[in-house]
Amino acid sequence: MWIWVLFIALVIVFLALDLGVFHRNEHVIRSKEAGMWTALWVSIALGFSGVIYWLFSSGLVENPTGLTPNTAVLKYVTGYLIELSLSIDNVFVIAVIFTTFNIPPLYQHRVLFWGILGAIVFRGLMIVFGVALINKFDWIIYVFGAFLLYTAFKMLKSDDSEFDPQKSFMFRQLKKLYPITTTLNGHDFFVKRMGVTAATPLFVALVIIEVTDVLFALDSIPAILAITADPFIVFSSNILAILGLRSMYFLISRMLQKFRFINYSLVVILAFVGFKMLFAHQIELPEWVSLTVISVSLIAGIVASLVIPEKKKGPENV
Repeated sequence: MWIWVLFIALVIVFLALDLGVFHRNEHVIRSKEAGMWTALWVSIALGFSGVIYWLFSSGLVENPTGLTPNTAVLKYVTGYLIELSLSIDNVFVIAVIFTTFNIPPLYQHRVLFWGILGAIVFRGLMIVFGVALINKFDWIIYVFGAFLLYTAFKMLKSDDSEFDPQKSFMFRQLKKLYPITTTLNGHDFFVKRMGVTAATPLFVALVIIEVTDVLFALDSIPAILAITADPFIVFSSNILAILGLRSMYFLISRMLQKFRFINYSLVVILAFVGFKMLFAHQIELPEWVSLTVISVSLIAGIVASLVIPEKKKGPENV
């Protein structure tokens, strides 16, 4: 258990340094700074694969699925790429939430920091239950596989413009439970006026981001469980992907229109993982196949978005 304690302590140190040192003074995060932070988080996550190799080769971490050190590294990197790629879809939703509630760029990092802190807790619980279900009930893998295929189909047919945070179930319930003010009060989540404490748009955005992250986790957790049921690999790859989500948001949120084909990459990834789970007991694919499919899908979506010119709407299309 001390390996788990050390890893969680390391995550807490990262978060404390992030908010207490590097972002102690609130400022608008520009693309250059976001790019540097994204590169740092990705480097840390990929560098952690060396730690995974050391832990599994030394027998310092429990190995319930009997993985070799090399296989453990491949599964970790594959799982991390899955979580990172599915986080891209989360960026689109976060951008809509911030726009809807008019959250200034100056305070967006604060909202995302606390949002990701909550996401770590919720995802940790979901991973524990997900691993327990797969280990106890073999057939649950078919349920996860079918769910991922349904999600891929739904994503293929969906339109991002349909999402309106102010019409969401959570926003309606929050309004019933707590007074909500329409104006900001600096970076405060709550404001007290005339003896009444009300939630600011910052808190509303935070709650909706937390809820949407849990919904996204319903896709991402089964997806990584299709790669491995090893709890430490699932947890570490998931958490390290989440830690890089803030910087990724500030890096690509300003370029959302350029990545218009990335959703098709996510559809391919979810569909592949779904079929992998459905046929897990009949076909055993080498780990490099999963890693290749995920990498090629992401690269293809990015390249297509950059190379294929966007069709301009003419008068007849308006």
